[in-house]
Amino acid sequence: MPFTPTPARPAPISQMGVIGWLRKNLFSNIPNTLLSLVALYVVWQVLSSVISWAFINADWVGSSRADCTSDGACWVFVSVRLNQFIYGFYPAEARWRPNLAFALLVGFLIWLAVPRIPYKKLGGILALTAFPVAAYFLLYGGAFGLPVVPTSRWGGLLLTIVLAVIGIVLAMPIGIALALGRRSNMPAVRLVCTIFIEFWRGVPLITILFMASVMLPLFFAEGVSIDRLIRALIGITLFQSAYMAEVVRGGLQALGKGQYEAADALGLSYWQKMNLIILPQALKIMIPGIVNTTISLWKDTSLVVIIGLLEVLGQVRQALADPNWLGFPAEGYIFAALTFWVFCFSMSRFSQYLERRLDTGHKN
Repeated sequence: MPFTPTPARPAPISQMGVIGWLRKNLFSNIPNTLLSLVALYVVWQVLSSVISWAFINADWVGSSRADCTSDGACWVFVSVRLNQFIYGFYPAEARWRPNLAFALLVGFLIWLAVPRIPYKKLGGILALTAFPVAAYFLLYGGAFGLPVVPTSRWGGLLLTIVLAVIGIVLAMPIGIALALGRRSNMPAVRLVCTIFIEFWRGVPLITILFMASVMLPLFFAEGVSIDRLIRALIGITLFQSAYMAEVVRGGLQALGKGQYEAADALGLSYWQKMNLIILPQALKIMIPGIVNTTISLWKDTSLVVIIGLLEVLGQVRQALADPNWLGFPAEGYIFAALTFWVFCFSMSRFSQYLERRLDTGHKN
């Protein structure tokens, strides 16, 4: 009589799914169970208070402080000041211009990020050439019948995005050049790049912004002046390029000698070797570091308030100084924190998506 094996039975319900995870991680023994119960009680107390303040007892609709009559959050403050938090003092009738510039930026990012959309090379060329020109004339004006909007009226999220995007786009090629120079076989080039990197990494950004705003104009010829936003961008770009250089240098050093030797064996020149073999592989390894530097720059934009540029956090602080809205700092700072978190979290998730798509795991 042939032997018939008994079919495998599924694992007990108590050992799989959510119940299994809870038993294994939270209630595996008596001490863990007691700690878990205490922690759950504390979390429940905190969450119940926060939910009650932020949602249940909050005021959502209104136009002035008089409409905030409950004991909860006054989100009326945020809704009334929302345009200021996003655009600063950009003219209301011209806000379609930054909206269009943001839409173009998102469109190019989608074009370059989604694998199914063709013509990536064309998209990259347009993003680096046509988009900056279009964004400049949309935001600043002065051509095509668009009135000039001086940078002194820019602010809020608009200014944050401008500082972060331009800063990281300019810092990337400068950082690559500095990293290559620091690894150069020419002593003079290596010394200059090393001094540049170590100097800018050793000085706080707030000091650089102060020097760019106050000291830099003293070196200009009489009658020559540079816009305050341009001066801030110069300081931010030089500061971030030094950090980007170290990220790039780490990626270059992560490649095994075999990659360099293989390129030399093919008879490639230095620039052919870097452009065709070394940098494409190193940049994939550098994705987490590049995104980390980008996130750091995004948060550091809040420091420009010391030179009179009011990005999103600066606009919140200025709105809180309005006598008509005194007493609602939590709502304003929560809005600013959520704004920063949404953008930083999105960049982090996009970084993980790129790592999976490009398979950054590298074997020497």
